[in-house]
Amino acid sequence: MKDPLPKILFFAYLIFFALLAIHPYSRSVWVAENTPIVLIVFFLFLFYARSFRFSNAAYLFMSVLVFMHTVGGHYTFERVPFDWFNRTFGFQRNMYDRVAHFTVGFYAFAMMEFIERQKLTNKKWLGYFTSFCFIVSVAAIYEMIEWRYAASSDPASGAAFLGSQGDPWDAQKDMFCDSLGAVFALGIYFLKSLFPSKQIDAA
Repeated sequence: MKDPLPKILFFAYLIFFALLAIHPYSRSVWVAENTPIVLIVFFLFLFYARSFRFSNAAYLFMSVLVFMHTVGGHYTFERVPFDWFNRTFGFQRNMYDRVAHFTVGFYAFAMMEFIERQKLTNKKWLGYFTSFCFIVSVAAIYEMIEWRYAASSDPASGAAFLGSQGDPWDAQKDMFCDSLGAVFALGIYFLKSLFPSKQIDAA
């Protein structure tokens, strides 16, 4: 029997998505925030359907952003109940969006796994570098998408989607958090590679 974790995470997401689709703070923001996540899940589903299996660790890493972003889409990121975290670390703003951006970097783990599994390079350092650059590129593109959405939508929806909370350096800090998440994930990947275990290969 194939490992059930990817299916468990997929069906958990479908339930979570359906529940948080009920009465979001702003329907237009909900659509904008959930669109990229639905696309991510869709492409992961296609990979799985075509018999490409990431490791359980990769699926767990990737699922963090999926669930966090779905919550952010329901409340809008600046309104997610996250006071316990903000109080614990003494933050004046809601840091839920920063934590979510950190988890964007977790996809570097899956990217590195994909590069090695497909044997795209025989130089390990290049795989790590490419995985890191992939996250930085995605981070920059997403910030540009946020900018265009905020500039073209109504002011309230645009501000909610942007989630800058008045910080003029919000985009740069978001990309920095994405990059830190990638460094963290690749560090975990490196440690994991020191103790290799059997991977789930394509059928």
